[in-house]
Amino acid sequence: MKIDRLRVFMSRDKDRPRVVVALDTDEGITGWGECYNHGPDLALFPLLEYLLLFIKGQDPRRITHIHQYLMKQTRFPPGALGLAAISAIDHCLWDISAKALGVPVYQLLGGRVRDKVEIYAGMYTAPDAPQARDAMDALNEEWGIKAFKLSPYRIDMHRHRWGEVVRSSADYFRQLRETVKPEYELAFDAHAKIFETTQAVQLGNALAPYDPLFFEEPIRPENFEAWGELKRGLSCTLATGESLYSRFEFLRLLQVRGCDIIQPDICVVGGITEMLQINALAQAHMVSIAPHNPMGPLATAVNLHFCASQPNFRILEYRLPAGPGYAFGTDSTVTAEVRSEGAWYVKDPYMPKDGYLELRPDRPGWGVEMDEALLGTEHYIHWERKVPTKPDGSSAYA
Repeated sequence: MKIDRLRVFMSRDKDRPRVVVALDTDEGITGWGECYNHGPDLALFPLLEYLLLFIKGQDPRRITHIHQYLMKQTRFPPGALGLAAISAIDHCLWDISAKALGVPVYQLLGGRVRDKVEIYAGMYTAPDAPQARDAMDALNEEWGIKAFKLSPYRIDMHRHRWGEVVRSSADYFRQLRETVKPEYELAFDAHAKIFETTQAVQLGNALAPYDPLFFEEPIRPENFEAWGELKRGLSCTLATGESLYSRFEFLRLLQVRGCDIIQPDICVVGGITEMLQINALAQAHMVSIAPHNPMGPLATAVNLHFCASQPNFRILEYRLPAGPGYAFGTDSTVTAEVRSEGAWYVKDPYMPKDGYLELRPDRPGWGVEMDEALLGTEHYIHWERKVPTKPDGSSAYA
């Protein structure tokens, strides 16, 4: 079997562009992968076509060999776009290899260690407690979801005294705990917006009395020693890692005991091949993994197979494939107009049941069917990160 062709599609997932990759073989087997939405997404097209020059004609089942060749071909460590491209190609290689054997990908990863994969729903904002309760209850009733992630910020952190930001966040979590069902798990993503480690400690410890599932990425990822300092100062579970790229960066984070849960992104780090090595380090440091997964339904399928095979897996981030933007809705609340806003390039996405994604042992590869008639027909949708401006005119972290 040889790699014959690579096809790249610009699709969309609600309000975000999505780059989807198909890798075709001379035996008629196609593997599918998804790139991370770093932006500029259009730059991935020539990059992927360039990478094909190095792998065309090779046996796609030599996954580690091809992965290492692409990683080393760059001479210097690849950056965000390079790794996003390699990630999608790596997804394709695993998909092809599993399809060639007629088995799910997780069988190639050592088999399943669990029957289903628990998820949490990202709400990503900080709605009033009654509104949050209604949204959580609707998701719980329809999909059985019992874990949710919100923003801890109730007021603009750049236009209020920091102590007031912390106080309002703590008060918000208290209101949530008093309002929502006690069995719900609540996590908070501070989105790397805090510059000073001490402030991150203050916010995390203000949330701690109300038992967060985890406190996610309050500070920037670059200074690993700062993460060790942060972890030692916190009295709640700390999660991070979506902005890290390789096993070497995760090794530094783990060496300083910088978190309780790592959150690598399978569409960022170089695919499953690199994720396996990152997670081996996490297991050796007694750290759990909860993959970062704000992407589309193909990325969710890739994550599902990885999570099913990892003993230290904690919980997977999940977004419903239909609904407006990054907001959640249920079948009963999603209108026809809103229903058009979705990720449709996967015909049969994994949907929650009782708060879990169930495996499909009778379906090879990722276990999903791609809509090739749709791919390539969708219009490009532009998206850019909104960088906030402080009162003095300087920029803040997004």
